[in-house]
Amino acid sequence: MNDQAYNLRQKLNSIKNHSEAKTIAIASGKGGVGKSNFALNFALSLTKQNKKVLIFDLDIGMGNIDILLGLSPQYSIVDMFEEHLSIYDVIETGPNSLSYIAAGSGLSKLFHLNESKSEYFFSQLQEIIEWYDYIFFDMGAGVTDESLNFILAANECIVVTTPEPTSLTDAYAMIKHISNKQTTLPIYLLVNRAHSQKAGEQTMERLQDVVKQFLNKSIQPLGILPDDRTVTKAVSRQIPFVTYDEHSKVSRMIHNIVDQYVQNTISIEKQTKFPFVSKLKRFMLER
Repeated sequence: MNDQAYNLRQKLNSIKNHSEAKTIAIASGKGGVGKSNFALNFALSLTKQNKKVLIFDLDIGMGNIDILLGLSPQYSIVDMFEEHLSIYDVIETGPNSLSYIAAGSGLSKLFHLNESKSEYFFSQLQEIIEWYDYIFFDMGAGVTDESLNFILAANECIVVTTPEPTSLTDAYAMIKHISNKQTTLPIYLLVNRAHSQKAGEQTMERLQDVVKQFLNKSIQPLGILPDDRTVTKAVSRQIPFVTYDEHSKVSRMIHNIVDQYVQNTISIEKQTKFPFVSKLKRFMLER
């Protein structure tokens, strides 16, 4: 283990929670809705409340958390298997002590591991599950049987959409796919790039009504983010928008969303009876 990994392990050991992190899958029905950017800024806003957060970039072929941060990770999750590294080696540190694991190229291998590598992956996840308050899995757009394992094993899922009709249709398809596999998984909805609060609310209500009518499932409104030029400027400079301009409308809105989320969230002890790694292992080995 290198010095950086050793220091991280010592640091994490000193702040161990003795309870599992809340695991959250962030998904979208289609690409280009700002899912990863939302995940990053949502996570950073949580760190400003002194929460310990890890983002696990699982966006196959399109992983870009490190790009949005303007950082060059030394290792990725792919390196963990190819070079048999520990998970401490591949955890990178971003602003506000945010932890992240880069996707790297060839990430699809993660979803097709042999038995020994699968067991190694599960053991490495178990190593860190109690060291964070939140672990986010930034999933690729759409869904595959393999990526669905992470969504179903998580404590909850956040689906990101925009008001565009195609985005809404794909978001509904995503929710339907998840609900067909697991009816009890809590699903939150985030409407991104709304031209107005009213338009965002209409989008939210429309999708909630359709899901309730045809899937008999209630999805929880997480919040609405405005179509703010600050986001474009921040992305072009590879700076999270909550850091680029903390007083912008979109930054203020995401802080409000996080405040409400933290206040209203159900405790992990009440929400699930089964540990995340155990559930993921069951889903992956049953494929």
